[in-house]
Amino acid sequence: MEQRDNLNGRLATTMNDTLSVDLSGANAFSDFAREWQDRMGEPFALAPFSRPSVDGFGARSQGFRLRDVMFNRFENTASLQTAGPRVGADDHVRLWIVHRGTWRFGETDGRTEHTTPAGRLLVQTGELSHFAATPHTSVQVLVLPAAEIRIGRGQTASGPIDTAEVRLLTAHATMVGRVLDGLGPVGVNAARDTLAELARAAVQGGLDDVEPRLSPALVQAARDLADRRLTDPALSPTTVARKLNVSVRTLQRAFANEGQSLSAYIRDRRLDEARRALVTPYRRMSITEIAAHWQFADSGHFARAFRSRYDQAPTDYAATTASGDCRASDSFS
Repeated sequence: MEQRDNLNGRLATTMNDTLSVDLSGANAFSDFAREWQDRMGEPFALAPFSRPSVDGFGARSQGFRLRDVMFNRFENTASLQTAGPRVGADDHVRLWIVHRGTWRFGETDGRTEHTTPAGRLLVQTGELSHFAATPHTSVQVLVLPAAEIRIGRGQTASGPIDTAEVRLLTAHATMVGRVLDGLGPVGVNAARDTLAELARAAVQGGLDDVEPRLSPALVQAARDLADRRLTDPALSPTTVARKLNVSVRTLQRAFANEGQSLSAYIRDRRLDEARRALVTPYRRMSITEIAAHWQFADSGHFARAFRSRYDQAPTDYAATTASGDCRASDSFS
């Protein structure tokens, strides 16, 4: 109890905290509700759930509270349905980003119902309306003061999530969740204001790509996009910039602040993955095939890049690692 009191005291002082839970079983909902109250606080009250939802509750949740802003990614294992009184502040705006499954909003009398399938963004103002979710739905929600995004009170708007603006928003939110505990007051203010800026861009479908505060989010979104396409021969700063709806120059300027170009990042990530492939147990690909798979021009180019990064030729690295594994195995036999 002392630890919880200390936590509440810290929340009252900083109004910042992170949440990370993965729960299932008989007490899953009560444990989740307690964690949510401790971490997110009353301004972002948890909606009451129906009895079947409580009894079968299982979920994974990761998020944070950042002053007057809340972000959370939620994945449920069973169907969810809210019940009872509505919660939340009337001067909030919520961005629901549905990645998988179906999220349905509306009142218990069936009026003003909105169904949001995977791949869609729904913007909602006012109190938190009742909602339901199909099993294994994955949704992100950003809650911020309604004054940050100008749409009519009680109104909704929707759009696709496969846009540059939404990618930047989710990339920045993910980055904030990772570093929040280490941010000072200036960093907290910058992170919060950038979230609001990107939320406006996601809703309005436009981004001021010369805004310096957006550079970290732009870098993170570019890296995330590159990580998913490392084996794509067409991957380049130009294709990434096109996907993020910014100019190549803007992208280069953002990466200049990081001390590493996007091209260098792509090369290093491909080398990392190729290195893992070299030491995969019972690997079936030759070094030439590994080089081709990770988009190196030929085995000679791959060998030179690998030696420059790891100070060993690929063949020597694979042989050294394999013999080291054998010695370790013998020592435990």
